[in-house]
Amino acid sequence: MAWKPDGYTSVAPYLVVDGAQRTIDFLVTVFGAEPLRMHPMGDRLGHGEVRIDDTVLMLADGMDGWPPIASHVHLYVPDVDATWERALTAGAEPVQAPEEKGDGDRRCGFRDAGGTTWWISTQVG
Repeated sequence: MAWKPDGYTSVAPYLVVDGAQRTIDFLVTVFGAEPLRMHPMGDRLGHGEVRIDDTVLMLADGMDGWPPIASHVHLYVPDVDATWERALTAGAEPVQAPEEKGDGDRRCGFRDAGGTTWWISTQVG
């Protein structure tokens, strides 16, 4: 048996959010995330995993002793403007509209209902 699941990255961000299943649904809609292992605990998600492109992201609902924590995650995407539009259509709160700041990336940011701010970029130059 391998020391980690096949196809998993060695490092995986772990988000504790308010509404893990809602966040997973958002990630599927906006980023085309692939749901992986899910471990419910009653009416909450004790542990869930999704793959976005080449990265596994782990997440769980906040619980006693493990409250939701507002986090920031950055992703490179093929089309920042199209992803921005999907995110807003899916209910994200805009943080920063897509723009170029002279560093070779076009980027923007939005916050999902679970409290995570997603910063996305597409390399343009």
